[in-house]
Order: sequence, then structure tokens, then C-alpha cells
Amino acid sequence: MQDLFPILAAIGYVFIFLGLVGSVVPVLPGPVFIWLGTFLWAWGDGFVRIGWPTLLLLGVLTVIAWGSDLALTAITSRRSGTGWRSIGVAILGGLAGAAVLSIIPIIGTVIGALVGSVTALWYMEYQQKGDREAATQAVRAYIGGFLLAMLVELGIAMLMITIFATQAFL
Repeated sequence: MQDLFPILAAIGYVFIFLGLVGSVVPVLPGPVFIWLGTFLWAWGDGFVRIGWPTLLLLGVLTVIAWGSDLALTAITSRRSGTGWRSIGVAILGGLAGAAVLSIIPIIGTVIGALVGSVTALWYMEYQQKGDREAATQAVRAYIGGFLLAMLVELGIAMLMITIFATQAFL
């Protein structure tokens, strides 16, 4: 396995980097990529410096990051009176926007996801309530929840990378 270590380590580093980027880019599963990169690195090292307890801990952090992302956006949106249907449409709008603008790497994906989700949410809320101010308030709450979730995910991603680095290099 030592012969493959340089290759698996390089691929692992790429995934860890993509994971860090993914913690702020809505379409990339940041913590999942960090976990996968750490797993590949550990596998190449024969699980000597990074073992299953560390991988399990990073897996738990990955699940926490994913859950907090969904929960924070939904909770802040619901507190403003946004309906579940509107939240679902916002998610679909974000995915569609990200797909449409993915021809522009990273920046296009982020802008497309944001514009798609905000537009879909505002339109859906306006259709349901017939009130521009209520629709705008729903969008403000959604963006606030999204930003809060992004900060939490970034913090967890940094913690995961710190755990990886201390296990791998100290």
C-alpha cells in the first residue's frame, strides 16, 4: 500500500481542498469531501497515522454539518412564516440556478444557486400570500439562515481539517 500512498495522498488533498471550498459553495458537499479525502489519505498510509476512531469522529462531524445546514436554513425560514412548500421550491430553484450557471466555475454555481433559490422562494411566497413585503421578509430570513448555516459548516470544516492535520503531521 506504501507504493500507492503518494497517489492516494494527492487525491486526498484535492478532496480536502474541494471540501473546504464546498463549505462555502452551496452545491459542493464540503464536509463529505473532507471526510473522503481524509479516508483516502489514511488508506494510502495503511491507517497508521489516521485510524478508524479519527475517521468515525470526522464522520460524526460530517453528519452534524449536513444536519445543521438543513436545520438552520429551514428553522430561520419557518420562523418568518415561510411555508414548507416554499422552502422546497427554494431548494429546487437553487439547484436549477446552480446547474444553469455552472458553466462559470465556482462563482457561477454560487451566484446561480443564490439567485435561483431566492427567486423561487420569493415567487412562491408571493403566489401563496399575495403580499410583496411578506415574500421579501421570507427571502431575508432564508438568506440569514443560509449565511448562518454556511458559517457553521465552515467552522466544522476547519475543525475537520485541523483534526486531519494534527493526526497526519504531528
